[in-house]
Amino acid sequence: MGKTIIISNRLPVQLQISNGSINAIPSVGGLATGMKSVHSGGESLWIGWSGLTDEETPPELEGKIDQALKENGCAKVKLNANDIDGFYYGFSNRTVWPLFHYFLEYSEFELDFWETYRSVNQKFADAIIEKSEEGDTIWVHDYQLMLVPQMVREKRPDTSIGFFLHIPFPSYEIFRTLPWREEILEGLLGSDLIGFHTYDYERHFLSSVRRLLGLEVSFNEIYMDNRAIKVDSFPMGIDYKKFHDAALAHEQNYNEERSDFQLRLDHHKASAPDTKLILSIDRLDYSKGIAKRLNAFEYFLKKYPQYQEKVRLIILAVPSRSNVPQYQLLKKEIDELVGRINGELSTVNWTPIWYFYRSLPFENLIDLYTSSDIAWLTPLRDGMNLVAKEYIATRTDKTGVLILSEMAGSAYEMNEALLINPNNFEEQANTLQQAINMPKEEQINRNTFLQNRLERYNVEVWANEFMNALNEKRDLGRAFVSERMSKEILARIADRYSKAKKRLLFLDYDGTLAGFHKDPQKASPDEELYELLDQLHEQDNTTLFLISGRDKQTFGKWFLPKKYNMIVEHGVWISKDGEDFRMLEQVKGDWMGKIRPVLESFVDRTPGSFIEEKNYSLAWHYRNTDPDFGEKRATELNTVLRSLIGNDDISVLNGNKVMEVKSSNVNKGRAAVRMMGEDNYDFVFAIGDDWTDEFMFQELPDSAITVKVGLKKTQAKYHVESTKKVRELLKRFVEP
Repeated sequence: MGKTIIISNRLPVQLQISNGSINAIPSVGGLATGMKSVHSGGESLWIGWSGLTDEETPPELEGKIDQALKENGCAKVKLNANDIDGFYYGFSNRTVWPLFHYFLEYSEFELDFWETYRSVNQKFADAIIEKSEEGDTIWVHDYQLMLVPQMVREKRPDTSIGFFLHIPFPSYEIFRTLPWREEILEGLLGSDLIGFHTYDYERHFLSSVRRLLGLEVSFNEIYMDNRAIKVDSFPMGIDYKKFHDAALAHEQNYNEERSDFQLRLDHHKASAPDTKLILSIDRLDYSKGIAKRLNAFEYFLKKYPQYQEKVRLIILAVPSRSNVPQYQLLKKEIDELVGRINGELSTVNWTPIWYFYRSLPFENLIDLYTSSDIAWLTPLRDGMNLVAKEYIATRTDKTGVLILSEMAGSAYEMNEALLINPNNFEEQANTLQQAINMPKEEQINRNTFLQNRLERYNVEVWANEFMNALNEKRDLGRAFVSERMSKEILARIADRYSKAKKRLLFLDYDGTLAGFHKDPQKASPDEELYELLDQLHEQDNTTLFLISGRDKQTFGKWFLPKKYNMIVEHGVWISKDGEDFRMLEQVKGDWMGKIRPVLESFVDRTPGSFIEEKNYSLAWHYRNTDPDFGEKRATELNTVLRSLIGNDDISVLNGNKVMEVKSSNVNKGRAAVRMMGEDNYDFVFAIGDDWTDEFMFQELPDSAITVKVGLKKTQAKYHVESTKKVRELLKRFVEP
C-alpha cells in the first residue's frame, strides 16, 4: 500500500529562524489536530507552503528548512511574494472567499488573480507529482487548491485523490457568476471523493456540475470520462477531549495558578454576581456578522432595558487579512460601533461591550469559554464554525446556552442550541432574553445531547471517516456491471476479429460514433468518421450496420450515398447497400394524433425542449433545458404518457435527454437478431450508449461482444469512456 499525502495551503508547522538555526513548531489548529491520525508514521507526507516567501528565505538556510520540515513529515512548496499576492490575497480571498460566502458585491474578478491562482495550483501539483507514486493516496484541502486534483490526475491517473472544502459551496445562481466556473469544477472533478461539511453544500455542488458541465449525476455520484466521482458530506468535529480536559483542569486551578485574565473575570463576576457574560469569538471577517451582532445587541438593550447593567457582551475579534480593503473597512466599522454603543449606554459601573482585537492564547480561550454564561455566534455564512463546538465541550457542568446562526454549517448538527436568523434583530433580542432566563435543568438537558454528539463525532473520527470513504472507493471493475475495455482486452478482441471468417457489426450513432449536439440535425458525421466507416464497410467478410433511433430522412441524407447498411427508428426501417429504405417491421402510426398534443403541451411548459417527429415515433428532446427542470418534466411526462397509453401496443423509451414514444414490437435488439439470422457469423459486435441499446445487449447471444459507451449499469460485457475511445477501438479493426 502506498503512502498518504496531505496537501493544504499552509503546513501544520511554524518555522522559527534564530541565529542561523531553524525550528519547526507544530501548529495547534483544527486541521493540524484532526489530521494527526492520518499524518503519522513514515508512510505520510504533508505538502504546503512554509509561510516564508522566496524573498524571505536566505539561500544558505534552504537545506536546513527542508531538513526541519522533513523531520516533521513535511515538504514545502516554494512561493514568491507575487504568488502570495495574486494567489492568496488575490483570487483566494478577494474572489473565492466572498463569492462562496454570498458576498457577491465584494468579489473581484481579476484575470491577473486567476492566472496567478492557476500557476500556484500547478506548483502545488508539481510538488505532489514529484513526491508521489502510483498507489499513493492524496488528500487536498480547501478553496485555495481547487485546481490541484485535476492537475495531479493528468500525471497520476491511477492515484486515489480526495478533496475537502472547508468553506460553503454556494448555490448555482451565485457560483455561475464566476468567470472561471467550468475550470474550477473540472479541477475539483479530478478527485475520486469530494467532501463538504453539509448536505446543502454537496447539493449546490452537484447542481452546478449538472448545469454547467452537463455531466450525469446519479444520487451523489458524478460520471466523467472513465471514472465515477463520489460526493459526500463529512461535518468536521473538534478535538473534544483537548477542550473538555482543559476545562476540567481549569476548574482545579487555585488562585495562584489562575491566569491574570481569569482573575479579572473572577473579580468582575464577584462584584456583579447577577451579571450574565455573553461571549462572541470570531475572526474579523465580514462573513461572521459581527457588525450586525453589535446592532442586534444594541436593539436588545433598548427593547429590554431591564437588562442594562445585567449583561455584558465580550467581543473577541481575531485579526485576519488586514491588508485586504474590505477587512480594513470592517475593522473601522466595528471600532466605531463599539465606541458609539458604549458611549451611549455605559454607566459609571457598567460598560456594555468588552472588545478585544487580538488573538488569545489557548488558556485564555478556556478562561472565556468557562466563564461565559452564553455563547452568541451569528455568522451570516459559515462553512462550519468550530467555536460553537469548542464552547459546548468546555461546559463541564453542562450549563451554558449556545445561540447559533442557522447559516453556520454546525447548526445542522446542533439543533439543541437556540438557532437564529442573523438578519432578524427582533428574533435575536427575544432569543437573548430566552437564554438569560433559561432554567439550569433545560441548559443541562440541551448540552448533554450536544456534548455526547460532539464527543462521539470528533475531529479524528471526521478525518478517519473521510480516509475510509476514499480508501473504500471502488474501482470501475467493481463499481459497474461491465468490465472496462483495457488494452489487453482490446488486443484479444482485435485478434479474434482478424481471424473471423464472417463479421457482423452493429454501431449506434448519437453518443457512440458522434457526440451529442444541442440541435440533433447538426450532429452530422465528420470526415474522420466517414473514412473510418468506409474502411469497415469495404472490408472483406464484414457486414456493417449503423443502428439508430434517428429518422430515415436524416440518415438517408448522410449515409445512403455511401451505401452503408442502416437500421433506423429503432428497427422500423432498413436499407442495405444503398437501396431505398423499406419497412423491417409493420407498425401503426394512428396513435400519434393522440400523443402529439401532450408532447406539445410539455414543449410549451419546458423552455428549450422540442419534438422530433419521425415516421412512426415521436421524440421529446430536453437536452437544451435546465437539467434539474428537464428531469422533473421528464418524470412528469413519463407518468402522463404511461397513463394515456394503457394497454395499447405502444412503449416509452427513456434515452439520453430524450423520451421517445413508439410501437412496442420494435426495438434494436429484435432488429439485430433478425440480421444475425441471415448468415452464419462467427464474430458479432454491438456498441451503443443509450438505454435503447440495452435491447441489443440483451438479445444478442453470449458469444457476441457488447460494449457500452459511458459509465452506466448495463447488460453489455464491456464499457469504454467516450466517443473518442469508440473510434480508437474501431480503428483497431481496420489496422493491417
